[in-house]
Amino acid sequence: MKLASPLVFHPLPKERVWGGRRLETHWGKALPPGVSIGESWEICDRPEGQSVVAEGPLAGTSLRQLMEHHGPDLMGRPVATGERFPWLVKILDCRDDLSLQVHPPADKAAALGGEPKTEMWYFAEADPGAGIYVGFEPGITPEAFTRRLDAGSVAECFRRLPTRPGDVMFLPSGRAHALGAGNLVFEIQQNSDTTYRVFDWNRTGLDGRPRELHRQPALESIDFSDTQPERVPEFWSNLAPGVAVRPLVRHRLFSVDLLRLQAGASIGALAGAGGPCVLGGVSGTSLVRAGAQESRLPPGGFLLVPAAGAAGVRLHSPGASQILRVTQGP
Repeated sequence: MKLASPLVFHPLPKERVWGGRRLETHWGKALPPGVSIGESWEICDRPEGQSVVAEGPLAGTSLRQLMEHHGPDLMGRPVATGERFPWLVKILDCRDDLSLQVHPPADKAAALGGEPKTEMWYFAEADPGAGIYVGFEPGITPEAFTRRLDAGSVAECFRRLPTRPGDVMFLPSGRAHALGAGNLVFEIQQNSDTTYRVFDWNRTGLDGRPRELHRQPALESIDFSDTQPERVPEFWSNLAPGVAVRPLVRHRLFSVDLLRLQAGASIGALAGAGGPCVLGGVSGTSLVRAGAQESRLPPGGFLLVPAAGAAGVRLHSPGASQILRVTQGP
């Protein structure tokens, strides 16, 4: 069979020491009882986590199996043996501060035994006083950073920015960062799960023991010239009648836009460059139509449009809505 229809997957909830229950209370996601859920992996093709199709004729099929048996339909090009789907799409519920951390850059990751990881954050919700730690204040050298690390005051090296709903931050690999408490975040990243923690607020992990830190690989990965990074500016343009677009990220790994649809508006040609497209509901409920098939896209929901079917898919919004769109990089 040709893989052309939009795919809905079962989310994979991940217990985290800094997580909460807002994915359940805010968006109605089914969570295991009695645990703190920090991440919901919405679309993933990882050894430690596989998205599985939730409905339709391919229900029960993993994303790994789709890449192996329907790769050209999914990606719009030949797929190499063992190649993984290029993006990992998550929602993060930050009840507490995450660790101060960094992801290794591409030119160092292999030597450090990890994978490079570039990502972006879209802030769906942010409590009053919420913020992020990102980049450094001017004048922070590796030596100064190490001294503060030894003294337990390394957080003072980081630039802290307040957050509000609609904020966007791009995080190339090598940028030191941490999400602060009170944020509910959509995270789009390249397919990687390597994180080097430099400081974890002196807390214990889920097992009651201090969480592992990765001091040396982190110091080798951090870009100390990365001072005072800024949020992605907000700029909207008209895309179609009743549809506006806000460009968020243009990177070789992925492009991300925010679409804003007025009530009754529709748009097609979602994938642009001929590859796959991921759609994520931010506000309002949209309908994704492909021939006779119609899928709901509620807030906090995601679906994957294969390249083979992207030209025939239309996004329709009965009421006002906002949708994240992830496509191939330029």
